[in-house]
Amino acid sequence: MQIDWLNSEVCSSLIGVLFGKKGGVILLFQTFFVYHFGMSFFSITFVIEINNSLIMKKIFILSLAFLATISVMAQGVKQDIEKNKNVSGSNYLAYPGPDQRVLTAAPAGFEPFYISHYGRHGSRFLIGTGAYDKPYATLMRADSLGKLTQFGQNVLWRVSAIRSEARNRDGELTPLGAQQHREIAQRMYERFPQVFAGETDIDAKSTVVIRCILSMENELQQLLVNNPKLKIRHDASHFDMYYMNYDNPILSKQRYPDALRKQYDELVSRHSHPERLMKLIFNDDNYWKNNVNGQKLFSQLFKLASNVQSTELRHQLTLYDLFTDEELYDEWKKNNASWYIGYGPCPMNGGKQPFSQSNLLRNIIHETDSLLPLKHPGATLRFGHEVVVMPLACLLELNNCGKQITDLEKLDEQGWVNYRIFPMGCNIQFVFYRNASQPDDIIFKVLLNENEATLPIREYAKSFYRWKDFKEYFEKKLETYR
Repeated sequence: MQIDWLNSEVCSSLIGVLFGKKGGVILLFQTFFVYHFGMSFFSITFVIEINNSLIMKKIFILSLAFLATISVMAQGVKQDIEKNKNVSGSNYLAYPGPDQRVLTAAPAGFEPFYISHYGRHGSRFLIGTGAYDKPYATLMRADSLGKLTQFGQNVLWRVSAIRSEARNRDGELTPLGAQQHREIAQRMYERFPQVFAGETDIDAKSTVVIRCILSMENELQQLLVNNPKLKIRHDASHFDMYYMNYDNPILSKQRYPDALRKQYDELVSRHSHPERLMKLIFNDDNYWKNNVNGQKLFSQLFKLASNVQSTELRHQLTLYDLFTDEELYDEWKKNNASWYIGYGPCPMNGGKQPFSQSNLLRNIIHETDSLLPLKHPGATLRFGHEVVVMPLACLLELNNCGKQITDLEKLDEQGWVNYRIFPMGCNIQFVFYRNASQPDDIIFKVLLNENEATLPIREYAKSFYRWKDFKEYFEKKLETYR
């Protein structure tokens, strides 16, 4: 087993105490190598024999401490939801901005000179009028029949306000979404001013969806505020969709084999409990049981609740008071499993879904190689969707999110947490550096949502990798899928 010490944090923990002969104990001692992203780990186990009673007491205390640590690992998402209910929305989480305010300094003599980027559009309204009309119609009909409680009538008022705000704005970028992209561009400029100095070239492309185009334009406008001399090319064409927003039809058909569909449906059943909320909204149990699909309405209201954070109504109302933290966790858990199956490295459907972004990764490599010889290549910016960012991050194995997990119930326990990958405005940035005295030795760092991320290759220095090592690893990986 080869261990990349630079890519892992090491913590040793006692995992068991077995009583041996003559009152002694045999310890199972396990060392975990915990990758930065989450609770994914592998282990090496040692067996030690101890006879000292004092040490045995300390060992018992350590055992309890370790069990408490494991409990905290398992509770991570629940604690996140308790602190910030917005994260339960998965891909509806409004872009939180980077946790890492100061990036690792480059090795001596290296300066940034090029950025290659792919980012999701910013916060938007829900897609499809049904997301607003269906729960509104259900509640309106019940109200007309006198079947809503006073609380249910208040819920109807809030749903009506949310629906009115979104009228004729199907899937469009919200003001918050525009602001997110201006702020991302500003931080990019401030962090890497050398990339954007002088009359440098910025090549920007978007998918043909208007919210993506507007996201791109907001970033470009902010860059121009900082440097009006920038030479900007921007485009949104079906010509580029084969890598900007490609959904592989072969892989799509392989997402849900029968055994996996059964496992997922069972998970959904275990985590679906609409009864409490239905009793709060309706004053007649027989009515909602016979006339309302309780789970469907529950999920529709949860979806509305999740997206309020992306609109201006976030300053005036919330729907999160409809749900307990446990119910929010249940809804998140179902969505997390669905995203893992559809776009992640799920081994139960072959683990190949991330290869849907093979064209994009090849484009990133090709574009980079063609621009690296230039003295001042500037930046290549691409704007699209979370259904691209998610599988691309998994294909790149950023922060170990390419990990294969066979039990859908344990995804969060093992560190696969969707909202850490693809909130609104999520982005992946490759930032390239070179040294004037070693111009051919190109190094880079990769940022996921503007935070330094790890890759499955050896580091050149902390948070930095050699471009040639990246190409060697991922060109080989891409060849494994045809």
